[in-house]
Amino acid sequence: MSTKIEELASFLVHAEETGQGIEPLTDRYPDLSTGEAYQIQLVNIQKKIDAGQRIVGKKIGLTSLPMQQLLGVNEPDYGHLLDGMVVENGGEIPFGRVMQPKVEGEIAFVLKKDLQGPNVTTLDVLKATDFVLPVLEIVDSRVDNWKIKLPDTVADNASSSFFVLGDRPIPTDKVDLAQLGMILYKNDEIVNTGAGAAALGHPANCVAWLANKMSEFDISLRAGEVILSGALSAAVVAEPGDSFRAKLAHLGEVSVRFTR
Repeated sequence: MSTKIEELASFLVHAEETGQGIEPLTDRYPDLSTGEAYQIQLVNIQKKIDAGQRIVGKKIGLTSLPMQQLLGVNEPDYGHLLDGMVVENGGEIPFGRVMQPKVEGEIAFVLKKDLQGPNVTTLDVLKATDFVLPVLEIVDSRVDNWKIKLPDTVADNASSSFFVLGDRPIPTDKVDLAQLGMILYKNDEIVNTGAGAAALGHPANCVAWLANKMSEFDISLRAGEVILSGALSAAVVAEPGDSFRAKLAHLGEVSVRFTR
């Protein structure tokens, strides 16, 4: 491992442990590549595994065109989900465990078969999916004020934090995921709406992209894993005391509250 990778990985760990935002990694190393950023991500995921956490799935970010344009990229990114990120439906998150959180409504895929790229198609994803669930993803950034470029968020495990799954599993052949509507509530007021098509035209397209992208690192998506397929609308800032609820057509509701 290069000194640069090790240094930046430790930089992110220190930010998470202290709760203090850091300068962008790309300010410290303007030449930081996306490939190096994924190496940093994997270093820190391995540290958490060594400390006893377990990988339970993956998350996909930057699935909307506006977000890609904002960061000057033409494809999504991804991060790892660990069992320590799971929050039960209707549960609470102490605000001291987050730094600058935002909340997104999404569709989660739970796999019943492995998916190994390259050449995974949307149909392959649907066939390999056991069921889908509504999900709230709480994204966060260890980089101060979200001043991120693509390598910053990739290194920071795709700006991941927590996720909350719904509890009503629905087979993919029972719902049109592209047309499925989502309403996001903050403190019981509607703050965002979206549809499945907001995620690369169809949420399963995002999962296919992920399987093919991860094949570059000789990694497959495993049966039983949860895959967060990408936000269906813009992320909404969370403050202490805020509650969030997402209602997805045919999939039910999922909610969480931030304690003070």
